[in-house]
Amino acid sequence: MARILAITNQKGGVGKTTTGVNLAASLAAAQQRVLLVDLDPQANATMGSGIDKRGLAATVYHVLLGVRGITEVRKRSANGEYDLIPANRDLAGAEVEMVDIERRETRLREALAQVERDYDFILIDCPPALNLLTVNGLTAAHAVMIPMQCEYYALEGLSDLVATIKKVRLHLNPELQIEGLLRTMYDPRNTLALQVSAQLIEHFGDKVYRTVIPRNVRLAEAPSFGVPALKFDKNSKGAQAYLALAGEMLNRNAQTT
Repeated sequence: MARILAITNQKGGVGKTTTGVNLAASLAAAQQRVLLVDLDPQANATMGSGIDKRGLAATVYHVLLGVRGITEVRKRSANGEYDLIPANRDLAGAEVEMVDIERRETRLREALAQVERDYDFILIDCPPALNLLTVNGLTAAHAVMIPMQCEYYALEGLSDLVATIKKVRLHLNPELQIEGLLRTMYDPRNTLALQVSAQLIEHFGDKVYRTVIPRNVRLAEAPSFGVPALKFDKNSKGAQAYLALAGEMLNRNAQTT
């Protein structure tokens, strides 16, 4: 049975999609069966996986509305060697259209139940907002991975996200936990980054991944070629960091099972 992780942070530009695509590819490289769900109307995870969002007849939008089954929209990322539930800009209207649908918060969970036995990991790339799409991701997940930059405003946003996770746990998904906090775009020469990192470890302890994702040009360049950094430049610091993160996750899971 798959371990389902929602990758979320309502703050934009913190590396959610970069993490989704590169972690999926790194877990796949470790012989894990991986499904990446693009739940963001910007569809960057879809494009970053080498799939053109403009040519899609069916996406996660149709799954959430119950028009298509999840296996009908599933694609294979040849570049990343994982499966993908793609998105496009149609998803932007899903929230309004789902208002009158029964069990609107659990649509994704019900869809993933049909395929979770096919995978070891399902990663959900949530949009940078605490909206109905994100609630669907949190309701479907076993745990939450929070990518964040080590800066002042990140701590403020983190408290809001933790409050939302508590509400979802109370009303929709009692098993939801914080899997881990991932420090992204990390520069150890930055004094503020070091201070915020220390605060995170003080408050969250071993929930903070030991692996940190550095600022890396190759990570930024890879999406324009529709490939994970692992396939773009395996020896880059960014690609190696995500391989290390995959290894850390697998070790954690092995210790808890």
